[in-house]
Amino acid sequence: MQINQIRNATLIITYGNKRFLIDPWLGPKDYMPGFEGAYNSDIRQPRIDLPVDITDIVNVDAVILTHYHPDHWDNYAAEALDKNIQFFVQSDNDLNIIKSLGFKNVSVISENGTIYENITFYKTQCQHGRREVVKPACESMGIPYDAMGVVFNVNNEKTLYLAGDTIWCNEVQSAIDNFKPEIIIVNACGARLLNNERLIMDTEDLKAISAYTKSSTIVASHLDTVSHLTVTRDDIKKLQLDNVVIPENNEILNF
Repeated sequence: MQINQIRNATLIITYGNKRFLIDPWLGPKDYMPGFEGAYNSDIRQPRIDLPVDITDIVNVDAVILTHYHPDHWDNYAAEALDKNIQFFVQSDNDLNIIKSLGFKNVSVISENGTIYENITFYKTQCQHGRREVVKPACESMGIPYDAMGVVFNVNNEKTLYLAGDTIWCNEVQSAIDNFKPEIIIVNACGARLLNNERLIMDTEDLKAISAYTKSSTIVASHLDTVSHLTVTRDDIKKLQLDNVVIPENNEILNF
């Protein structure tokens, strides 16, 4: 297994001899405004440029989009990707959106398992911020709330859990209990709404998941890029959590 941190939640995961592009947000630095109703809406994003050329990023076997939010998918990705590529999404709604952009091979990942080549994916549930608070706020801004996590499983590889845009919650704990992943990727920049509600994991969430699953290696992603972040790579390094690794952009981790 190889995890290549590109930028933000965009990763290239090599697993079972296949290359998967995760959440391709491929626009140039500062091309879009910050999110209205969230921290630092006056700061444009992405805050940094891509570390490699787009043509290298899209040279993959398949795409996994955890959810259709504008810091996980954009028109630059839609234009750069082959429309025949295998594409995996969380729901029929996201499937219809991606198909409307011309992609021909789009599938929804099932909680009961979806097989691609010899790899099995399992959709897991998220709380993209506390559901009872953040879901109404997202809907008022015209942004869908739901996101998914994905568990990767194949013979001769460690089990990988891509937790997705979520806080530490019962759903994440259940995924860890059920699948016992050796590697967990978490989105951890502590992005927040103006009402101070976090949308994804912050340092307290990281400490909680680190303590809960000490035998797993936790990879901290989704860092230093969106306008509404409240946690940086340096903040996480200061925690000195033994089982948490913090890859730089374009760094490759091998497991």
